[in-house]
Amino acid sequence: MDRAKHMLELTQNESKIVSRLIVHPHRANVEPSFYEDFALRGIHVDRIESEIVVCTFKIPPRLVDRAGKLSPGAIANLVDEVGGAVVYKEALPMNVSVNISISYMSTAEVDDELEVSARLLGRKGSISTAVVLIKKKGTGEIVAQGRHTLFAKLSSKI
Repeated sequence: MDRAKHMLELTQNESKIVSRLIVHPHRANVEPSFYEDFALRGIHVDRIESEIVVCTFKIPPRLVDRAGKLSPGAIANLVDEVGGAVVYKEALPMNVSVNISISYMSTAEVDDELEVSARLLGRKGSISTAVVLIKKKGTGEIVAQGRHTLFAKLSSKI
């Protein structure tokens, strides 16, 4: 337990960095939230097709862990966001994640350029599933592979 507590404690330098963060009130549907800006700033959509979304993302220093590797949480966020984007349908309510599973295959570091691609596996009723592949753009080495299942409330036919 003490080891876990120690791992979660911020160093003095990390504490200074966090204390300098400026978080403005969020204006919904007008601008990105702090979370979206922090986690997704810098992602570029390269291609969108009916069942495929391909993005490029250069790893910024804010998303690496103490060892200098892309954090597992940042990887999970990419699976969530890009997987959600491929199942999104305009004019329908946003989908809700019901399951995300991720296989972490290798690591990536600051300034590595990643290709994040999501492909729709299928839809059945209110459920959609996508597979998300994150790989290093230069080498093709797979960093992670995720499966993302989402639920959408269907509109009434009454």
